[in-house]
Amino acid sequence: MILGPAYPYRGLALFNEMLAKNFVEQDKNVEMITFTMQYPDLLFPGKTQFSESSPPTDLKITRMVNSVNPFNWWRVGKHISKMCPDALILRYWTSFMAPCFGTIARIVASNRRTKVVSLLDNVVPHEKHFFDNILTRYFVSSVDGFLYMSQQVKDDLDVFTTVKPSVYAPHPVFSNFGEKTSRTEACKHLNISCDKRYALFFGLIRDYKGLDMLLDAWAILKKNGKIHDKMLIIAGEFYTEKTKYLRQIERLGIKNDILLHDRFIKNDEVKYYFSAADVLLQPYKSATQSGVTQIAYQFAMPMIVTNVGGLAEIVTDGITGYVVDTDETEIAQAIEKIYEKDRLKIMSENVTARKSQFSWNYFTEQLEKLIEKS
Repeated sequence: MILGPAYPYRGLALFNEMLAKNFVEQDKNVEMITFTMQYPDLLFPGKTQFSESSPPTDLKITRMVNSVNPFNWWRVGKHISKMCPDALILRYWTSFMAPCFGTIARIVASNRRTKVVSLLDNVVPHEKHFFDNILTRYFVSSVDGFLYMSQQVKDDLDVFTTVKPSVYAPHPVFSNFGEKTSRTEACKHLNISCDKRYALFFGLIRDYKGLDMLLDAWAILKKNGKIHDKMLIIAGEFYTEKTKYLRQIERLGIKNDILLHDRFIKNDEVKYYFSAADVLLQPYKSATQSGVTQIAYQFAMPMIVTNVGGLAEIVTDGITGYVVDTDETEIAQAIEKIYEKDRLKIMSENVTARKSQFSWNYFTEQLEKLIEKS
């Protein structure tokens, strides 16, 4: 049983559904439990929590969990406990969910049959709060074992426990966004010119993702005359104040060099962005791992990432892209360098060659090993 975001929610729901489908393909009996309420509207930074895509037809998904109602947690815990699944997999990404998930986990574990394990995105969130450690400790103490996807997450986990079983598996490649299209078709779909070359900043926009540094880097490239035939596509919904970035773009004089698609990108549109652009830019100030990096692997796109968290574990400097310090000058130099000679072509081939290292089969194998050890 997998408990966490699933349809009709978006974001992490996609990963959880792919995980469930992979288990189903292995003839496992899988059920998913998701939220009746994930976040109160007051606490959600985006426009909507819900997906506009069609529901998956081959998965059993039950909406049951209210993240802020303790009476609901007790009912859900009792329900799962009576079902006695072999394993309950909790998807943990924010301390906000710690009281809910930690309570459900304790009730489920009381049946003395179900193994409770957690798939960790973050142990502590990127945007920290004074209560994170207290809530995370409550959650960690309720779980039998952990799967982490980067060394940064393991280091964070070690602050709370070093005795419980844990296994590593890298974030698998997303394979549900379709196949790469021709650049001409992609540009036509996005209504952009094929005469330009495009660098891509993709995904939900939060301050820790370093868009401000990237804009400064782009201004450096413009000042040095390096982007006359290039544009930066920023594609994603703002989960932070948008105005400050718009002011920065105006102040730097790069408005005509930016294509801002400030909305949540639907699943069936993702392939067009990764087919039209040449390189993915991830100038993050902090990170654990990134699902966006794995989308780039799906579409054979080289990457420029900062040396934070687990990003450098996924991108090999000089082979599948460049790894740089959190500095706008270094980011600008890497962008300039990746467009020189035939580096984009060579790195794209290297990305394709390495893609097989991030398979769903390996991920589920490690998850099953964790369940056996827990």
